[in-house]
Amino acid sequence: MPDRLKRLLRHLVLDLSPLRSSRDFRLLFSSGFVTMFGTFVSMVAVPYQMKELTGSYLAVGLVSLAEFVPMVVCGLWGGAIADALDRRKIIVLSELGLLLTSLGLMVNAMLPTPQVWVLYVTGAIATGVGSLQRPSLEALIQQVVPHDQQGAAAVLNSMRWNIGAIAAPALGGFLVAALGPAAAYGIDALTFLLSLMLLYRIGAVPPGEDAAPASLRSLAEGVRYAAGRGDLLGTYLVDIAAMVFAMSTALYPFLADELGAPEALGLLYSAGAVGALVSSLGGNWAARVQRQGLGVIVAAAVWGVAVALAAIAPGFWAMFACLALAGAADMISGIFRMTMWNQTIPQELRGRLAGIELLSYASGPMVGNARASFMAQLGGTRFSLGLGGLLCVAAVAALGAALPAFRRYDARTSLHAQAEKARREATTPA
Repeated sequence: MPDRLKRLLRHLVLDLSPLRSSRDFRLLFSSGFVTMFGTFVSMVAVPYQMKELTGSYLAVGLVSLAEFVPMVVCGLWGGAIADALDRRKIIVLSELGLLLTSLGLMVNAMLPTPQVWVLYVTGAIATGVGSLQRPSLEALIQQVVPHDQQGAAAVLNSMRWNIGAIAAPALGGFLVAALGPAAAYGIDALTFLLSLMLLYRIGAVPPGEDAAPASLRSLAEGVRYAAGRGDLLGTYLVDIAAMVFAMSTALYPFLADELGAPEALGLLYSAGAVGALVSSLGGNWAARVQRQGLGVIVAAAVWGVAVALAAIAPGFWAMFACLALAGAADMISGIFRMTMWNQTIPQELRGRLAGIELLSYASGPMVGNARASFMAQLGGTRFSLGLGGLLCVAAVAALGAALPAFRRYDARTSLHAQAEKARREATTPA
C-alpha cells in the first residue's frame, strides 16, 4: 500500500486512544451513550405530545422557551460548583434528578387527561438539573483524558451522540405513534437508571486545595477570563448566532405533515445525526486541525447554507439530505470548539468556563426553536427555514470579520494551548 494512502487512512480512521488509556473516560462514554439514547426518545415525545394536546406552533416552540431561564441560571451555577466540589458527586446526584423528571413525564402521560403545564414545568426542571450536571461532565473529561488526546475524545463523544441521535429518534417516533408518549418516557427513565450504575463506578474527583468556593465572585472571575480571550468569545458567539438563526427542530412535526410523511417524523430528527455520524466516523482528520477558529466559522456557515437549502427541498428525501449536511457541519464545529476549550482553559477554571459554554450551545437552540416557531406562524415553515438559514450565514460572516483573534487561532502558536499542555505534562506521573 502506498505511503500516501496509509497516511490518508490514518487521518480518516477513528482514534480510540482515549478509550484505551482512561477507565473513567470509558465509564463516562458508556454512560453518555445510554443516557443520550433515552434523551433523544423523549426529545421526539415531548413536542409530539404538545402538538397532539394543543395543535399550536407557539405551544411547541414555548417548550424550549420555558427551559431557557433554568438553563442560564443552573448552567452558570453548575460551573461554579464544578470547580468547588467533587465533580463525580455532582454528576451522580444530577443523574438521579433527571431520572425523577422522566418518571414524572411518564406518570403525566399515563393520566386520562395529560396536563400541558406538566410538560412545561417538568421540562424546565429537567433542563435545570441537566445544566447543573453538564459543566462537571465537561470538566471531568479534561481531567481524565491526556492533553494530546482531547481532539480524539471530542470526535468519540460526537460519534457517540450521533449514533444515539440516529437510532433513538426513529425508535421514539415509532414508540410515540404505536404505544404513546408514556412508553418513550419510560425508556428514558430506564436509561438514566442504567447510567447511574456506570457513573457510580467513577473514582472520586475532589477539588484542588486552592479551589475557589462557589460564589458570585467566582462566577465573575470565570466571566472575566472568558471575556478577556477573543478566541474563546468567538467559539461562543458564532455558535449562538448559528443556532438562533438556523435551529428549527420545533418545525419538524409540522414539516412531516406537510411532506405527507407523519410516520417519518423520527427520520427528520435523525437526519442531522446521520450527517454528523458520517463525518465523525471519518473525523480523525478534524482532531488534527490546528486552525480550529477558522474551522468553526466555515462549518457554521455551511450549517446555515444547508438549512436554507432545506427550505426549497422538493420532497422528503431532499429535505433529509439538506438536514444531514447541516448536521455534519454542526458536528465538525462542535469538535473544533471542544478541542479549543479542553486544550487551552486552565483546570481550575474549567468548570466555570464549561458553564459559559453551556449557555452558548444550549441557549442558541432554545431561542432558535422559539424563533423558528414565531417565523413559521408569520410565513410558514419554508419561510422560517429559508430566512433563518440566510440570516445565519450573514451573522457568522460578520462575527468572523469582527473577531480576528478567533479567526487566526492556531493551536501550534497559542500561548494558552502551550501553557496548558506544559502544565498537564508537568503534573502527569511518568
